[in-house]
Amino acid sequence: MYKRIFPQLLLIAISLVSVKQTLSQESLPELVRRLKPTVVAIATYDAQGEALMTGSGFFLRPGEVVTNLHVIRGAKRCEIKTLDGKGRIFPVLGMIAVDEEGDLALLRVATPPERARSTELAPALPDEGETIFVIGNPLKLEGSISDGIVSAVREVPNVGRIIQITAPISHGNSGSPVFNLKGQVVGVVTVKVTNGQNINLAIAAARVEKLRPGQLRPLASLAPKGKSGDPAESSYRNGLESLWLGNYDNAVGYFETAANRNPARADAWAQVGYCKVKQGKAEEGIRAYQHALELQPESEEIHNKLGDAYYHAGRMPEAIASYQRAASLNPRNADAHYNLAIAYFESGNEPLALSAAKILRQLDLKLYEKLVSETLNQ
Repeated sequence: MYKRIFPQLLLIAISLVSVKQTLSQESLPELVRRLKPTVVAIATYDAQGEALMTGSGFFLRPGEVVTNLHVIRGAKRCEIKTLDGKGRIFPVLGMIAVDEEGDLALLRVATPPERARSTELAPALPDEGETIFVIGNPLKLEGSISDGIVSAVREVPNVGRIIQITAPISHGNSGSPVFNLKGQVVGVVTVKVTNGQNINLAIAAARVEKLRPGQLRPLASLAPKGKSGDPAESSYRNGLESLWLGNYDNAVGYFETAANRNPARADAWAQVGYCKVKQGKAEEGIRAYQHALELQPESEEIHNKLGDAYYHAGRMPEAIASYQRAASLNPRNADAHYNLAIAYFESGNEPLALSAAKILRQLDLKLYEKLVSETLNQ
């Protein structure tokens, strides 16, 4: 069925791929030489001037450095060292944006105009199997290069996409940029540890793009990890840690605890729903999402995820209704239109499937190509 209705859409997808392949690319050594000056080493100190932690970061814009939040948490003072030439050390003036869930911080750095640096964020997620490389400062080895591929891309609701990479990562790499072969940042390394082993993960660049410069805050204003004073919040953040690692069994326990401690937390109920679906308990996931929607009835993300739960429960008409509601709340929600196209295909409604696919093509070409590839292989 899908092969019969998709030939014109396939031609568009093929033409897009061929255009991409004709674009010339720099060699890896050329890319490293060009991009290394945008990467920095980070060192933090306590009130007595004793060294605390080292990490990595990169200039998003002149005078603005992105790193992991955990690199600077607990520090009273911080400085960066550039990797161009023999390197120069500059003081960090403070934070201008903080993203707790994404483990990101945007720092204001006192760099002179002649040291102005910036990087380009990738407009789309990398493909699984795509070649990437990391420039960072593992174990104080400044400017080290490691390469590998994207081994997986998964979702953490309320955080975004998490990219798992094969490039070797060590402590000190936290905050390193992950580059594609176009020299664009596809993600920011966050070292996570499970069972004594490093899991090489990065938060996708889309989360970095949401960091908006605001009022300058001192580093000391950051609350120590686990000291929020809110038991529900602590449980929720522990759940997010488990989700980063793909450990849904542990995560759901934390989220259920957060929801029970604060029944008004829609995000906790939604995370319970997500974990239940991942555990193969779609009906339990539906109930959790419905509870979340009682608290946030206009949430496009929860409606979209409820559609997933209905889809996995085999309740296709209800899945379509949920996806439609998500798309009506935000007509530019590409995921909702992708889900609608899939659900319509599964229901045998070819005209509406094509209509959703055409809208998707206008919103997200890469997701559209994925849709075409998946449906043609049915």
